[in-house]
Amino acid sequence: MTEMQMAGLGQYAHGNQPVQHMIYLYNYAGAPWKAQQRAREVMKKLYNATENGYPGDEDQGQTSSWYVLSAMGFYSVCPGTDQYVFGSPVFKKVTLTLENGNTFTVEAENNSDTNVYIQSATLNGKPYTKNYIRYADITNGGTLKFVMGPEPNKNRGTGEADKPFSVSNEYRFK
Repeated sequence: MTEMQMAGLGQYAHGNQPVQHMIYLYNYAGAPWKAQQRAREVMKKLYNATENGYPGDEDQGQTSSWYVLSAMGFYSVCPGTDQYVFGSPVFKKVTLTLENGNTFTVEAENNSDTNVYIQSATLNGKPYTKNYIRYADITNGGTLKFVMGPEPNKNRGTGEADKPFSVSNEYRFK
């Protein structure tokens, strides 16, 4: 409780690893801009290069991997799927050199401390409205480009087809 109070993050206890995926669930609920804002807020408030810049303890690399993936702009919310769900990248450009020899680059044009919201996205030069990227898209290599801005784009990624996979969607009454 002290950690949550000190961080000013309400009931979100980031140091408790089973909750770390929660902020990304806004993508499933049709409000991806909230995931973008919250991901960036957690990274800014809880991670830094000081003796207090690492929240909680490290269980099998979960807290570190949360930050590394989130800083690139996505996170593996449900490891049983091949999807990485979007948040808000910290870097302007990250290039991954993959084991298969391919490279995958994430670019975030206009990225800054205030430009935390995805305005638009392209994957390999084509418009991309989904709020996730598939593992195969990464391993095939290419470029995921975000254009970032200071205000949420509440129209981007809000369609049903833009949401990540959820078992609950399979059983929804229609």
